[in-house]
Amino acid sequence: MATALAPAPARSAREVYRDTVAELLPGEPRLVVLDSDTGLFGGVDFGSAADRYLNLGIAEHTLMGAAAGLAREGRIPLVNTMGAFASSRAVEAVKIDIAMGNLPVLIAATHCGVSAGHLGPTHHALEDIAVMRALPHMTVVVPGDAAGTEELLRQALTLGGPVYLRMGRGATPDLPAGPPLRLGKAQRLREGTDVTLAACGPYPVLAALEAADLLAAEGISATVLHLHTVKPLDTPALLSALGVRDTVITVEEHWRSGGFGSAVAEALSAVRPVRVHRIALPDEFVPVAGSQRYLLERGGVSAREIAARARASVETGPGGPR
Repeated sequence: MATALAPAPARSAREVYRDTVAELLPGEPRLVVLDSDTGLFGGVDFGSAADRYLNLGIAEHTLMGAAAGLAREGRIPLVNTMGAFASSRAVEAVKIDIAMGNLPVLIAATHCGVSAGHLGPTHHALEDIAVMRALPHMTVVVPGDAAGTEELLRQALTLGGPVYLRMGRGATPDLPAGPPLRLGKAQRLREGTDVTLAACGPYPVLAALEAADLLAAEGISATVLHLHTVKPLDTPALLSALGVRDTVITVEEHWRSGGFGSAVAEALSAVRPVRVHRIALPDEFVPVAGSQRYLLERGGVSAREIAARARASVETGPGGPR
């Protein structure tokens, strides 16, 4: 039976983030919003909390340092910038000022992956998961849709440490209903017996679900795991989904090196022999402009490619092809 996917919602994850922050700010005096002239909060009425919205301009390194200072004084800063800038231009300040002190700063990164595909490779964030998950104390969260963004944001603000919240630019379809979202716990969106598909991020999860439908038509049953928290990774859920099988296929909107697939490979290989087939964007700068979905398809992050890898794994028996 095909998985019914809802049409794209009216609001994107970043817009849901914005509206949730606007709702939370007046009631929580410790929250402070630091912006880098993103335009996301243009026209937002913060009411009595308006003085806790600060636009520092296009100065991302300074933004992180200011957030760290506020956090040390008992505030909970929410830093807003594009993922490409958070994970490259400002990463020294993230590392030294925020992560080293284990400070409760939430970095709200937008335009991640190739969601800013029309702006070219300078604005793609395809290294950010690798960079952020390497930092001690950092929690890395990749919501799968707009509704999940609100729930995971609310949970992340209670952690008491640094968080990287990875969002795209435009609206994406809602994921089908699954178990309640819990930070650090995978969602099992589909039960299967033959192969495990593990994905993070809106379009990768949708592609995994579509691939499961393609495989089902051929008599191949796939488990689909939605791992919205990349760090800490829910290794027990992955092991449970694998069962006696030794192969998992990961799907992500990131370069192949160092991202979600690498995190899964590291976690599982430390426990038992396992093969991880990683569906991700190739190790190259994307040379063309285009929509997010077009660039993902062009880079091989597609239901067709996932199904082909899964089919080969099942047909060749334990281990599958390298």
